[in-house]
Amino acid sequence: MDRLDAMKILLRVIDAGSFSAASRALGMPLATVSRKVGELEAYLGTRLLTRTTRKVAMTDTGAAYAVSARRILDELDETERIASGEFHAPRGELVVTAPVLFGRLHMLPVIAAFLAAYPEIDVRLALSDRNLHLLEDHVDMAVRIGNLPDSAMVATRIGSMRTVVCANPELLAAHGLPETPEDLAKLPIVNFDFLSPASAWPFRRKDRKGDIDVPVRPRLSVSTAEAVVWAAAQGVGAARVLHYQCADAVREGALRIVLADFEVEPLPVHLMHAGRGAVPLKMRVFLDFAADRLRKRLTSL
Repeated sequence: MDRLDAMKILLRVIDAGSFSAASRALGMPLATVSRKVGELEAYLGTRLLTRTTRKVAMTDTGAAYAVSARRILDELDETERIASGEFHAPRGELVVTAPVLFGRLHMLPVIAAFLAAYPEIDVRLALSDRNLHLLEDHVDMAVRIGNLPDSAMVATRIGSMRTVVCANPELLAAHGLPETPEDLAKLPIVNFDFLSPASAWPFRRKDRKGDIDVPVRPRLSVSTAEAVVWAAAQGVGAARVLHYQCADAVREGALRIVLADFEVEPLPVHLMHAGRGAVPLKMRVFLDFAADRLRKRLTSL
């Protein structure tokens, strides 16, 4: 039995919450996953997991073992990277994640320039509007838009992002330019579900503390930013999106930003990485390379 391999499989089962989910994540037959964990339990002479039809839970022994297994695997990974020269020369694979549209518009140009400058580093860019877990999903660097929870992650601020309301100029000519958030009741609405899942949009007034929620009734609700911006540009309705998502359409005249005086506080934008141990050189050079370029791109929006 390969104990290190069995440890990795056990931790993936714990993180995924079930054997079937771990099987899918690992690309490994379910029977193999179950057998590997069973062999590890037999070797240790104790049960590490309690199994039900839908999920697994750690025993007390399993919880203690998982902590030690993570430490062992982390130390092994760091030792191998030191031995391969990863801490002394910028080489290896770098895994970066970013929101889908932000990644396409802003991260890809920066990464393309980075690859040209560092030929011994390969990059895998995972674009997802769901925040990937840096440790569990084996991500080196992440772009995060929004306020950050307290964590052990290291965050480098690269700018801020407005949340704006925009609409097609012809739609505004037909329905009238909204002067206050309440005037949105006169306009058809396209709602970006990921940004504003509720049936109200938040705004800020200078004469009040905190945000106010203004009810909206969407004619169309969409789950991706690109689709929302496209629909708004076609005159389907006014939309509320992050500034970078509509910046091109605004420059082209397909959309116009309205209610700028009532926008909520801009959201911070960070590059994040795990804060444990020595940082490999490939991550340090990427952070130095990308941070300044991304700041300039965000400032130019």
